[in-house]
Amino acid sequence: MEDEGSIDLAVAAWREGGRWSLAELPPGATESMDRLVGTLRQLVADGGAVGILVAEEDFFLVVRVMPEGSARILLSDIGAALDWPIAEAAVDMIGVDLPDDDEVDEIEPVGDMGLLSDLGMPITDMELVLDDPDLYPDEQVATIAARLGFGDQFAEFLDALDR
Repeated sequence: MEDEGSIDLAVAAWREGGRWSLAELPPGATESMDRLVGTLRQLVADGGAVGILVAEEDFFLVVRVMPEGSARILLSDIGAALDWPIAEAAVDMIGVDLPDDDEVDEIEPVGDMGLLSDLGMPITDMELVLDDPDLYPDEQVATIAARLGFGDQFAEFLDALDR
């Protein structure tokens, strides 16, 4: 299993007054799903807060904490749960069984495909992003950010992290 230090990107996105804000998630927020959800719950936002994690070229995880406190989760590849503790915990929270090693032949998303529908990313568009074999997880997330209306902010955020 990989450790949480291998997460390449851990960002929170939220809207206040119709305007998106982004912030890097604090150290330790990706140590467990409970910590991630708890960190996102601290953000007061219109429509809840969205946490986005990208791990190498393996997968991305989107967690949306709704205003009433419930969490909605989408993992881009259930196979990641075999190697990454945070992905395994996400699959557990989603409530599906982990696949066996020999059952994972291709990338298969799991979770709530509609978790961002009301923010501008309908299920059909999410499916198109997840099904595109030419996109790496970071590119998929950039596409989602653009569709939600914070693509430029997301690109600037990534540039700032690289400096």
